[in-house]
Amino acid sequence: MEKLSPVERFLRYVKIDTQSDENTGTSPSTAKQHELAKLLAAELKEMGAKEVTYDKKHCYVYATIPATPGYEKAPVLGFISHMDTSPAVTGAGVKPRIIKKYDGKDIVLNKRKQIVMKVEDFPELKELEGESLIVTDGTTLLGADDKAGVAEIMEMAAFLLKYPEIGHGKLRIGFTPDEEIGCGPDHFDVKLFGADFAYTVDGGALGELEYENFNAAGAKLVVNGRNTHPGSAKGKMINSILIAQEFQSMLPTFENPIYTEGYEGFYHLDGISGNVEQTVCEYIIRDHDKVLFEKKNTFFLECAQFLNKKYGEGTVCAQVKDSYYNMREVLEPAMHLVENAKAAMEELGIVPRVSPIRGGTDGARLSFMGLPCPNLCTGGANYHSRFEYAHVQGMEKTTELLVRLVETYAAK
Repeated sequence: MEKLSPVERFLRYVKIDTQSDENTGTSPSTAKQHELAKLLAAELKEMGAKEVTYDKKHCYVYATIPATPGYEKAPVLGFISHMDTSPAVTGAGVKPRIIKKYDGKDIVLNKRKQIVMKVEDFPELKELEGESLIVTDGTTLLGADDKAGVAEIMEMAAFLLKYPEIGHGKLRIGFTPDEEIGCGPDHFDVKLFGADFAYTVDGGALGELEYENFNAAGAKLVVNGRNTHPGSAKGKMINSILIAQEFQSMLPTFENPIYTEGYEGFYHLDGISGNVEQTVCEYIIRDHDKVLFEKKNTFFLECAQFLNKKYGEGTVCAQVKDSYYNMREVLEPAMHLVENAKAAMEELGIVPRVSPIRGGTDGARLSFMGLPCPNLCTGGANYHSRFEYAHVQGMEKTTELLVRLVETYAAK
């Protein structure tokens, strides 16, 4: 049997701009995501997958790899990745480049624009010396998040369909839009998907295995001021920018993402715009611990109440809305998914790296929707940035991991 290599697929997919946009209010948030969805549906049909469904309205793709004879009673296992890329950096005009036998030194992404990925900034690069990397030209993100996962699932599917002697139960494949803006599961049809449990393939470095994620909320602060001519402002002007600044100073300094790691939560000022008359601040609030998460949400609102007492009711308007919760609480009855993934990694010589997700994943909400769904590595790194890269050998090993998991559940 030939070597499993999702690279060719990956290079094809990253050239399609699928950037999502949280401001459109549509589903999918951008019409261009349909281009990749249609391509994947066509490729699945061409390789012989069954029950290929392309949701033309909401941009989801579902497909079946039928059980091999004798394995029809095995659990139905699903694999899910998202098609969109982050709004943080443009995904248009991606120019991927393969570096073979990386020398462990700084990588010049764009000589003309003097864009360099430095080992000093990304020391984990040293671990990949001698391996092959796929990088950008420094002007866009790469799209490994999550087109690496998409390519790996597609390569697994093609491999299993080509070699029917590999015994496995019924497999379900799903590709979602808008994960990067937290809307991936919004219209995901869990009943139609029909899996007993699944894995999202949306992690990072080879070996990453995640079954815990942040409890998450989005928060909005609107500060209303009063503008007057600065020459006669004494006792009259209320500068909303300064009050917003005061609000930020009330939040715990070290509960900021730049100072946190592991299970530590944070308040993150994600955007700010305004003038003397009105300032709007967008925040995200995160914590793995549900009690601490709720305390953070409450404290955010209490800070706003304090400022209203100081400056007058209606000066500060604060809203907090929960986005998703830590999937560990619903995954604990299905920990075989984690244990089997760890065992499969070890069998393949992959060192498992079990860690909490310092972010979100489709799997978190899907788990709460009744589809237990931990997260697997893809071999990508530096997501949401122009320094994003994919580790070729990591992608290949991840694809082998998916096949090994299929075989594991066929034996159950």
